[in-house]
Amino acid sequence: MAQFQFTMRYSLSLLFAVIAAAQPAAQDLFTAGESGYVTFRIPGLLAHGNTVLAYAEARRDGFGDWADIDIVMRRSTNGGKTWEPMRVLIDSAKDTVNNPVMIAGRKAGEIHFLYCVNYAKAFYKRSSDGGRTFSEAREITGAFETLRGQYDWNVIATGPGHGIRLRNGRLLVAVWLSTGGRKHRPSRVSTIYSDDHGATWLAGELVPDTLPNPSETYAVQRLDGSVQLNIRNESPEHRRAISVSANGATDWSVPRFHAQLVEPVCMASLIRHPKGGLLFSNPDNLEATYVDAAKTVNRDRKNLTVQWSGDEGETWTAKRVLEPGLSGYSDLAATKDGTILCLYERGGLDKNIFRTGRLTVARFSLDWVRATMR
Repeated sequence: MAQFQFTMRYSLSLLFAVIAAAQPAAQDLFTAGESGYVTFRIPGLLAHGNTVLAYAEARRDGFGDWADIDIVMRRSTNGGKTWEPMRVLIDSAKDTVNNPVMIAGRKAGEIHFLYCVNYAKAFYKRSSDGGRTFSEAREITGAFETLRGQYDWNVIATGPGHGIRLRNGRLLVAVWLSTGGRKHRPSRVSTIYSDDHGATWLAGELVPDTLPNPSETYAVQRLDGSVQLNIRNESPEHRRAISVSANGATDWSVPRFHAQLVEPVCMASLIRHPKGGLLFSNPDNLEATYVDAAKTVNRDRKNLTVQWSGDEGETWTAKRVLEPGLSGYSDLAATKDGTILCLYERGGLDKNIFRTGRLTVARFSLDWVRATMR
């Protein structure tokens, strides 16, 4: 009887904790068809103080990666509670402007902004006023050119999503390269970095070539100062791959698969929370229901889930579903008070996630995620 009462008390306390943790508040920031764009994809999110920047690719004349694409942004100054109207950051006529990445700088209001044009050139801008304005673009493709001796790429891509600033001040962005042109495969991954606050950019070493078609990757600095990459890939294991470097640039470890992080072949996001632990988001699903499921490694993009780890990503002990339906790319951020935000692709025109219906931002607490700790 005593054991039964203890179990009941524990179960009730867990239930009350789940109820007490406020449910996520969600808001659509970009909707397919608005402002003359057929869809919005590839979300990025950055929190710097109380300022939050939500940015994305706005595809004007097609759903594919090589459309007439602009970079658009919405800005919040109150931690993501309300948002300024959408504005266009980059419009390069009919060019494909792709893979926006932002990094919070060392000073209040300092934002570093990288992006690519036609998957062939990379550019850098800087803001000193929290994203109200940005400097003129400066080309930084030279950082990638140094890798040609190892990998003769014809496609380059930053991020997407967000980059990180290491404790020593280094600005770091995960990148991927391909020799396959518009197919984006085969591919390799690396990083580019700046040790002078964005003035110059250099390429790190390529991650060892053990994965089929690695691409969109996130970096996080571990408590010991090393940098961990969390890598999208097309391996039959259908698990995210992990590689580690002492400095975020050289001597990457041979990638290993993480058994708990399934890989439907989609962008994922990874951040460190200011109150402790790591957060990871992706479509946590390995079901395949579309017509060509037998011919491709891809799995359905649905069941967007946020997970928490208290041991630097070795194990993931809390897990909550944000969006059980069609949901794809996502990016995470945390404000200075610890509020978590996730900007993610939701729904699809004609029930096709590649024709994304909305980019939605959800706001929630760490308690909401950790209420499910195992």
